[in-house]
Parts: sequence; structure tokens; C-alpha cells
Amino acid sequence: MSMANFCPFKFLLSLFLLVWTATSSSASGDRKTYIIHMDKPAMPSPFSTHHDWYMSTLSSLSSSSDVVAPTHIYTYTHVMDGFSAVLSQAHLDQIRNIPGHLAAYPDAISHLHTTRTPKFLGLKKRAGIWPAAGFGNDIIIGVIDSGIWPESESFNDDGMPPVPARWRGICEVGTEFNSSHCNKKLIGARSFSKGLKQNGFNISKTDDYDSPRDFHAGSRVQHADYFGYSKGTAIGVAPMARIAILEEGIFVSCSAGNSGPHAYTILNGAPWITTIGAGTIDRDFAAHITLGNNELTVTGRSVYPENLFVSEVPKYFGHGNQSKELCALYSLDSTDVAGKYIFCAFDHDGLVGFAKQLNEMNRTGTAGAIFSSDKGKFLDPTDFNMPFVTINPKDGELVKNYMMNVKNATVSIKFQITVLGTKPAPQVEFFSSRGPARQSPYILKPDILAPGVDILASWVPNRGIAALLKAVHRDWSSAAIRSAMMTTANIYDNANGIIVHMDNRAAGTPLDFGAGHVNPNKAMDPGLVYDIEIEDYINYLCGLNYTSNQIRVLTGTSNFTCEHANLDLNYPSFIIILNNTNSTSFIFKRVLTNVADGSSVYRAMVNAPKGMKVVVQPVTISFAGKYSKAEFNMTVSISLGTNAIPEDDYIGNFGFLSWY
Repeated sequence: MSMANFCPFKFLLSLFLLVWTATSSSASGDRKTYIIHMDKPAMPSPFSTHHDWYMSTLSSLSSSSDVVAPTHIYTYTHVMDGFSAVLSQAHLDQIRNIPGHLAAYPDAISHLHTTRTPKFLGLKKRAGIWPAAGFGNDIIIGVIDSGIWPESESFNDDGMPPVPARWRGICEVGTEFNSSHCNKKLIGARSFSKGLKQNGFNISKTDDYDSPRDFHAGSRVQHADYFGYSKGTAIGVAPMARIAILEEGIFVSCSAGNSGPHAYTILNGAPWITTIGAGTIDRDFAAHITLGNNELTVTGRSVYPENLFVSEVPKYFGHGNQSKELCALYSLDSTDVAGKYIFCAFDHDGLVGFAKQLNEMNRTGTAGAIFSSDKGKFLDPTDFNMPFVTINPKDGELVKNYMMNVKNATVSIKFQITVLGTKPAPQVEFFSSRGPARQSPYILKPDILAPGVDILASWVPNRGIAALLKAVHRDWSSAAIRSAMMTTANIYDNANGIIVHMDNRAAGTPLDFGAGHVNPNKAMDPGLVYDIEIEDYINYLCGLNYTSNQIRVLTGTSNFTCEHANLDLNYPSFIIILNNTNSTSFIFKRVLTNVADGSSVYRAMVNAPKGMKVVVQPVTISFAGKYSKAEFNMTVSISLGTNAIPEDDYIGNFGFLSWY
């Protein structure tokens, strides 16, 4: 369990920030696609189904002769009650005055935010959570994604038992997808693209070149590779779990987002979502560079997709001209660099972007390039339209000095090299969004760190791990599963140091990696969990001053009160907001549930953050048996007087509470 604190900030009382609104223009004016939440018990008695009620509501809306009639898109009955439709502003205003209406908001675009991953996570075929969970057998995973490639060997259903009888979904026919593509592995598929089509968007056949489903529940694929790198057997984290592509699921995990590395960039901060930061694994895709006759050899980063060996080609370095040294746009002359391998020095001021350097390479006809950069890990395979390598600034200085002092030197590069066992790993990816979450500031986010670099997405293996835990512990709630992953996570890397930021190697904090890097085998037996009931989430929303209508929209129920509003959710982490007072004291109340067999006794051990005093009462707690509960209070005292450490020094400061 981790603890972090930070200075006060303003926050939005909204669970979603809609950054793009779908619109549809017509001769009669703009119409938009809206999602309408309705109060299910408010359906008038003459209607036999809620769908009939919604359709009747739309047909009853009055319109002038020059206004296009409303267009129904979907009816929702599971996660929420309501429908979506394309409406004019006048139609929307009428719906808002209809009895049973709860909320309406514009539809929005959501942006999409492995062969080595299972081994790095410690998953083994003969021991640990994999065999204990039956490799995820009989667990159904639901995923929202941009598409799927059903022909992939990841969805091979050889050896799979029949589809669970409880499955009630369908295999929807779509573009180049028919019911025969579903099997005992890919058991269902639905397309929810009507909203996009209503607003003039075309659905591409080739947008989805790799699917997250391949990774968290994929079958074994022999000789799989990543653009020619990392050859081996690709296998999902829950290879015997079944896949159902639908909009609902019991355990919900989402990525923290790709807007890092700055604070307050978490996108999925709701407390019922397990929020996953992106971390590296101990594997890198490399190229070896040799200058001259083995006079200098360095290893850089590259995923150039050809098995290429470039031998003794001429090199170029624009020494003496800063723009040419940095390969700034329009700085080079094609007569000087065409057919050569060019070296681009490190830009300490960050004025020459990597995209501009690539454009300059293409413009001048260079044969390839060596870039000195601190962002080599963030490159996408689609960037590699020519053979090039990125090296770190330290090695870049060596290459720079060599090229300045050795005339007529040549360069040789060997591409498509996979390096395993790299250190330190994991590291927090540069793009991984950081906490705190503006939407839910009293919950420490992200929750955990998981592999999310060069494997597509961190929430992918995490969802597979959740499926394995559910297979082992069928009676665990989603909160219990998240708690098990958080309280057994590891904040240390494979070099025995605190997990670091990938861009500058500075030590991270729980605002970067949450409770630490996920450890599937330890999560199987956490001993104690912090469970959360639906009433706890409602009380938390009440504490955030959500209105009754907003809570009904989020929970789907009107059977609640806000008499017990509480911002101190029974979460396996703690976060403190400073209020600029000379002396502050914060009290947290938690309830632990014993999930181990038999009776047990635990004792608290505190590693307090710098400048804080932490007291746990009681220090010792006892459990009579499995699923018995015990409460404790934790008091955190902070002094901000004249002799205290500066308030800014508290930001990201963290400690631990452990039970042994």
C-alpha cells in the first residue's frame, strides 16, 4: 500500500472529459448524436418493453417542417438504461422535459490508447497462478476495441471446451466478418459503429493491425514476431479465457492514458476502474553500430522491419553548423548527404523535433541515420520508413567526437536484434499518464503499473491477470481482485532500485506507478483484501457532491440516500491533500477482509513518509476465519510550521503500511 500527498488543486465533478463532439450537418441545421439516460422504473405501464417506450418518445417529438426527424441508434439495457439518437437541439430540449429523463450528453470519440510479457510477469506453465487458474479456463473477457483479426492464431480454439452455457451474446455479421469467425475462443462479437456512421465516418478495414485481445487472452502462436524482432511463442496472459466483445464486464481495467509525463493527466480515474500505468519489460529492440574498423561500437534502439546489415557505408555529420548538426528542417543539402548515413546530434534545448528530423532525412535522400535522442524508446514501428537507429545522449557524445576527429570513417549497422534481460526494468513509460486524477482527487491513481511498452497496452495483460485471479477465486469481487494486485505489487525493479522514469531515470512515486508493478503469482494469495460494496461507491459520489440524478445515471439505481457521504473509500492506498495550514492531521478508516483459510493474526508495520507521523490503531488485528473482517484507523500528522520541510517537498512523498 502506498501513500502520496500533494498541494490543493481544483477538480472537475465529472467522470468524463469529452474532448470531441460528433456532429452531423443537414440543410435544417446541425444535429448531434446524444446518449440519453432514462429512469427504468419511470416507464409508463402501457409499454411492454423499454425499447418501445424510447421509440414512442422519439416519434412523439414535435418538429417543424424543415427539421429532420430524430434517428434512433441503440437501446441500452445492461450497464445503463436509455438510448442513443441523432437529435436537433429542439428535440433534445423536449426530451429533457419528458418524465423519466435523467441525463443527456453528446457522443464522443474515444482514442485507442506479446512474446516476453508472461515470462517477465513470472508466469510459468507448471507452477503459480497459470496452472492454478486452469490458464483462465471458463472465464469470459469483454473488450472494447477498434476491430479484430479473427484469422490470427491467437484465437485458435484447439483443445478448448464448449462455450459456457451462461454466454448469452451473439456473433454479429459485419464487413469481412461472418459468424464462422467465432469459435470456442472468440465466442462473440458486436459492432457499435452506427454512431460513427451517422456522423459521416467510414470504418477502415485495416485500422486494427494488432488487437489487445491477442495479448490478454490469446492462444499460443509459434514463431510470432514484432516487425521481425522478438521471435518466439506469443501467448496471452489468460490463454484459456474466452473472449466476448461487448460493452459490459464485471472487472473493468483501463489505461491511465497516453498524456504523460506531467501530473494530473490521468484519464480513467473513477474508483471502480482499475487504472493501469504503462511500464517497460526487460526486453529491447536494438541495432548494433560499428564505426570504422571496430574502433567504436554502440548499441541503439531500432525496430526497422528488415533483417538488414549495412556494411561500411559513408557517413555524414554537419560539424560546425548547429542546424546541420541537429538535422533541422531545410538545413541539409542533398548533394552532401544523399546515399550516406547521417548522424544527428542531441538537441539539449528540444527545439528540433524528431518528426522534423525524419522529414529532413526523407527530403534529402539520406540512406539512413543515427539519432542521439533521449526518446528512442517511444518510437512506433511505422516511423521506420528508412533504416535508422536512436542512441542515448551519452553514447551520442562518443559518436559525435569520433565523427569530428576521424575523416572518411565508415559506419556499419546490424538491424533486427532482440536484447533480453535489460536493466533496469520495469520503468515508467514517458507517455504514461500521471496522477493525481482530477475527476477523483481523493483516490490515489494510477492503481498499478503493468507491461505497456512494445506490447500494445498496459491494461491488456492486466485484464488477463484479473481473469486468472477470477478463475482461482470465483467469489472475489472486482474490488477484491484489484486490492490483491495492489497490495502484492512491487515498487522495485530488476536492478533492486525504486522504479524509475524512463526519460530521465529519476525515481518514480505512486503518482507514476501506483502501488507498484503487478505480480500475478503473489496476487493469487494476498492474505487480506480491501473490499468495496456498491453502497461505498455511492457514499463516495455523495461526498463529491454529485446530484441524485448524476448518481442514478452512474449506478442505475434510485434506491439510495446520501446520509453517509464519505470521501474515505475503503481503498488499498491513501492520498493526502494539504490545505496550507500550520498543522494538519488526517484520519483514514479501513476494513480488511481475510481471504486466507483459517484464523490469523496480523501486525501493522509502517514506513512513514518524510516529515509525517503515522499511527495505526489497533497495531494488531485478529481474524476468526476466512472472510472475517477487522477495522483499523490510520492517523497521519503533518507539521507545516517554520521548522517543517517546505510544502512543495511533500509532493510525491510516499510511504507504506504493511500487515504481517
